[in-house]
Amino acid sequence: MEKLKVNVTIDRPVGYKDSFGNTYPINYGFIAGVIGGDDEEQDAYILNIPSEKLMYFTGIVTAVIHRNDDNETKWIVIPEKSSITEKEILEQTYFIEQYFDSYIEML
Repeated sequence: MEKLKVNVTIDRPVGYKDSFGNTYPINYGFIAGVIGGDDEEQDAYILNIPSEKLMYFTGIVTAVIHRNDDNETKWIVIPEKSSITEKEILEQTYFIEQYFDSYIEML
């Protein structure tokens, strides 16, 4: 099955600190034109790249984080021709996902 290729606008780059005091060790953003469960543009974690601040990223959606206690999902976007395991996703997104009852759907 062919993976979905998306363009992500980064609004929380590496080093971003949110209002709760969480510092983002990865780039995080949204996919313009795709509406998520919270009626906002679809959120995306950018994984498997060097930890440098980005403004935009194009990659493939390889997994979805579903939250049992929230109406949002988070798409996992990685570079084309790369791969990631569920364990790696858990490790790299723990800084935020630790606050939610979530599970990963690998695509």
